[in-house]
Amino acid sequence: MDIPTLTTNRLVLRGFRAGDWHAYAAMNADPAVRTWLGGALLSGEQAWAQMEAFLGQWALRGYGIFAVDFEGTFAGRVGLLHFADWPEAELAWTIASPFWGRGLATEAAAEVLRWAFATLGRERLVSYIRRDNVRSQRVAAKLGGVRDGEITLRGLVADVWVHPASGRGVIV
Repeated sequence: MDIPTLTTNRLVLRGFRAGDWHAYAAMNADPAVRTWLGGALLSGEQAWAQMEAFLGQWALRGYGIFAVDFEGTFAGRVGLLHFADWPEAELAWTIASPFWGRGLATEAAAEVLRWAFATLGRERLVSYIRRDNVRSQRVAAKLGGVRDGEITLRGLVADVWVHPASGRGVIV
């Protein structure tokens, strides 16, 4: 399985490693983070299973979620999610709360958009963002995304933010 490594000025986006488990589990046990992901906190075992699922997307679809490395420390995840029950691939991001407010989600997601449009030949990607998640809405808008309807996924209602390939020049 070939997972590319993407780099920005401050970040390394790479495949998950076993050594990410404890930091990933801590992020998913944080109520401030999980509020935006359905609310339920994940156990360590559930976090491990989610990492396995993310790696499986790379094998099954040729794209997936990257671990975000900031100054040598695991800081979150960003990439493309496309579960079997989702209508299309989602550009998704989750940053651990100690790293909020530094622009890491925008920087990482912008790099994934560039990669996805250039390498995968995507015409558009979407982000599913809960209506009360103002921070993620700001990230989507900075990326050039526009709100286009809503969707219910796994019992949660979210706005659909569309990131068209033609919007690449808007990315900051």
